[in-house]
Amino acid sequence: MTDILEKSQARQRLRSLGEALDSGALKQVSRILNGGLSPSDIAHLLESSPPRQRALLWNLVEKDLEGEVLQYLNDDIRAYFLSQLNVQELADIIEDFESDDLADLLQQLPDTVIQEVLDTMDEQDRLRVEEVLSYPEDTAGGLMNTDTITVRPDISVDVVLRYLRRHRNLPPMTDSLIVVSRRDDFIGVLPITRILVSNPAATVREVMDTEVEPIPVTMSDTQVATLFERYDLISSPVVDDTGRLLGRITIDDVVDVIREDADHSLMSMAGLDEDEDTFAPVWKTTRRRAVWLGINLITAFIASAVIGLFEDTISKVVALAVLMPIVASMGGIAGSQTLTLVIRGMAVGQISSANVGWLLNREFVVGALNGLFWALVVATAAAAWFQDLMIGAIIAAALVINLVAAAFVGTMLPLFLKSRNIDPALAGSVILTTVTDVVGFMAFLGLATLIYA
Repeated sequence: MTDILEKSQARQRLRSLGEALDSGALKQVSRILNGGLSPSDIAHLLESSPPRQRALLWNLVEKDLEGEVLQYLNDDIRAYFLSQLNVQELADIIEDFESDDLADLLQQLPDTVIQEVLDTMDEQDRLRVEEVLSYPEDTAGGLMNTDTITVRPDISVDVVLRYLRRHRNLPPMTDSLIVVSRRDDFIGVLPITRILVSNPAATVREVMDTEVEPIPVTMSDTQVATLFERYDLISSPVVDDTGRLLGRITIDDVVDVIREDADHSLMSMAGLDEDEDTFAPVWKTTRRRAVWLGINLITAFIASAVIGLFEDTISKVVALAVLMPIVASMGGIAGSQTLTLVIRGMAVGQISSANVGWLLNREFVVGALNGLFWALVVATAAAAWFQDLMIGAIIAAALVINLVAAAFVGTMLPLFLKSRNIDPALAGSVILTTVTDVVGFMAFLGLATLIYA
């Protein structure tokens, strides 16, 4: 009930803010912006505003809120606002950042600016950030936060409790303390809930959990997200190759990974960046989309070239020109279904060399059965339409061939692209469409040429 009330109040504030903006009441806008909205709401408002209004709102955000708001903005918009700040302003904003969030922010800046910002930090904070920056951002090392609370296995629970009380607060998402040796080698975890119910005289070694597997620092962020989802983790320790503790990953960072992966898969289907600004300027948007349109134009010319090979046949049998799009369209849809299924299976770690053969056989049979069923439907309609049984037989055979080819390509293409370190979500749909168009036209027009010749 409280959450519903809070959401209702937030929506009301956003409506009031919109009305104040429309009326030009900047003092009222500033009051609502800085006094009634959370940093995440402010970030959402900035992302939902056209460039001129966005700049106005950003200028009204109080300085002590700017850092928190930046953490919630997508990369495209965040990079723009960062480019407007000098080194000292950056240093002031990042003062309370956690090491992983700070590393994410710094990676969007030129190397010279990164070094200048690092030089303004004290040695301990700088070393923490440099530790995270030393790993690729799409690995566990790039996700981890070095702010951890560790304890030794030989101390008592009572000592742990007194140690915790010395802290003003615990790092966010702290559900467990990490147990390490004197050389910082990972041993296990000590859940906070277990501390509260254990005998104060018991040692950490007696009550800690040693079944927890730490995350290797080089593990990819998608694999990390899969582990968190599979085992319902809130946080997890990160270790290097020798088992030495480096930091921990928390669920809030994993949620960001899951969202970014979902955005990436969706936007890549259209050749767009997952951080694409909805309200980006016209020229910037035009340039980004022009590249993808150019790639699609090349593939369209390939399909057109195949049609051109059968120009004489098409000119003699007009029905072929009418029915051609059906064959290509059916193959494209069937292939997209298989492609999407395989890409999703790869993303969640369900597809491997052990089961890809079974999956390929299944898709082959599904393609053949769907091909036969719809070939019968389309052949009947085509024969009745053009009063020609032969045209019905040709399109039926072409449909079966194209749907089987679509199933094969849709299954194997993502695996091939992945083995070449090419993103299947980005390149898969374009290649698949080209293949199904070429195979469909070649089968349909080739059979027609053989029969009507």
